[in-house]
Amino acid sequence: MDQVMIGQVRRFNRAVTQRAGALQDAFLSRGRPLGQARVLWEIGPQGRDIKTLRARLDLDSGYLSRLLRSLEGDGLVVVEPSGADGRVRTARLTEDGQAERAELDRLSDEAAAALLRPLGTQQQDRLVAAMAEVERLLAISAVQVAVYDPRQPDARRAVQAYVTELARRFENGFDPDTSISATEDEMSPPAGLFLMATLHGEAVGCGALKLHAGAPAEIKRMWVASGVRGLGLGRRLLAELEAQAGVHGAGTVRLETNRALGEAIGLYRTAGYREVAAFNDEPYAHHWFEKTIGA
Repeated sequence: MDQVMIGQVRRFNRAVTQRAGALQDAFLSRGRPLGQARVLWEIGPQGRDIKTLRARLDLDSGYLSRLLRSLEGDGLVVVEPSGADGRVRTARLTEDGQAERAELDRLSDEAAAALLRPLGTQQQDRLVAAMAEVERLLAISAVQVAVYDPRQPDARRAVQAYVTELARRFENGFDPDTSISATEDEMSPPAGLFLMATLHGEAVGCGALKLHAGAPAEIKRMWVASGVRGLGLGRRLLAELEAQAGVHGAGTVRLETNRALGEAIGLYRTAGYREVAAFNDEPYAHHWFEKTIGA
């Protein structure tokens, strides 16, 4: 990794933590550190289960428990079993906690305005645009891609998001039962595998392989959530699927796609796929692609 780039990242981190007040014991002069303030904000008016809270904040369970105990001791938070599932613990704000969160919101708005106020209009626009771009890039750098059991609830939700989007975008809708199959058994070893991309514990992308001994592997169920598109996650998933296909002995990968998915077609072409004659009778396909990867 380029040491100049690493040095710039470190300088940026130091500047942001200082400017945001992360070094102070009392964030926004409220008598509590930034960690506690952030937990209050993430719990929100409706409450949040502890597992989701831990994933969204990327905190280990022990540290989050200490933060919650401190907030409970101040009378701002209660942690109780969820009404829907007693095994799930949920953090909720008390009335005082709601008031504290509202005050933190007000002070945070003032701090943001104070940061922007010394700048000219064009400088403000540049800073806000740069912040939005940094936020998106930091999010994509936090995405984790791994092999999952397609039967897991999060994996099923990702596949359902894929199906829902295709049904919306295809000219005549999309019914997976009339498409070439990619069942959970077919996306599980040894028949195949299922990749899922997650951000703070939530699925933001997926892709699958169907493996065939002595024949090309098939790429299926490629989907990226709209909020993280344009940042290379689709290319990353595609590259990982190709790598997994090679590990499992496939020298070629194939896929088909619909003409409505212009961005996907562009991705495949720039990733080295060549358009070939139809190699299956997929009713929703207009383009068939193939790439030699080498086992």
